[in-house]
Amino acid sequence: MAFIIAITNQKGGVGKTTTAVNIAAQLATNKRRVLLVDLDPQGNATSSLGIDKAALPATLYDVLVGDSTVAKIVLPTKVANLFILPANSSLVQAEVDLVSMTQREFRLKDKLANVDADIIIIDCPPALGLLTVNALTAANGVLIPVQSEYFALEGLSELMNTIRLVRGGLNPDLDLFGVVLTMFNKRTVLSEQVLAEVRQHFGEKFSKLSYLEMSVWLKRQVMERPSLSMINGAKVRGRTKH
Repeated sequence: MAFIIAITNQKGGVGKTTTAVNIAAQLATNKRRVLLVDLDPQGNATSSLGIDKAALPATLYDVLVGDSTVAKIVLPTKVANLFILPANSSLVQAEVDLVSMTQREFRLKDKLANVDADIIIIDCPPALGLLTVNALTAANGVLIPVQSEYFALEGLSELMNTIRLVRGGLNPDLDLFGVVLTMFNKRTVLSEQVLAEVRQHFGEKFSKLSYLEMSVWLKRQVMERPSLSMINGAKVRGRTKH
């Protein structure tokens, strides 16, 4: 069974997609079969991997709401071992259609149950609706990107409450893997202030890791799973700071 990480924050523009795509790509370079699930109707993860989201014959919407399977919709990317379950604006309708469905919170979990992948990374939408609840229900744990800006923690109480509610029934084993501080510039006072605030708020769930140490963090999360025990050297590039 694949190890599933949901990357979420209901605030937009905090680097969720950048974080998701980079982690997925770097894990794929370590010869693990990685599936990136684009759960955001904006479809930015899909576009960032060179796929024309407007020309897709079918998307994640058809999997969540319809009878299609992941195997029929998943697409290869230019990165070896990295595959994507694409999305576009049609996914907006899923929030409406899921409301009347039975077991609506488990739709994504059920569809991902037998996927041929070692690791699944879910890029969540900037909202706390049914799509995000589906991601949290399916995931082993959550990674929260937080932008180094004023009001960085604004709204996180709602996200943490949603995580607690999911743990209360839908997914008791859901873990908070940690917080990723994005767009961090150590030369600015603001970034250092946000760093201190996030560390105070999250305590042991936040640590200022170097790029190299990120691989150690990921390996620790999956070291008890034999199929993933060979993860080494995963690095997150770009402007993301841990």
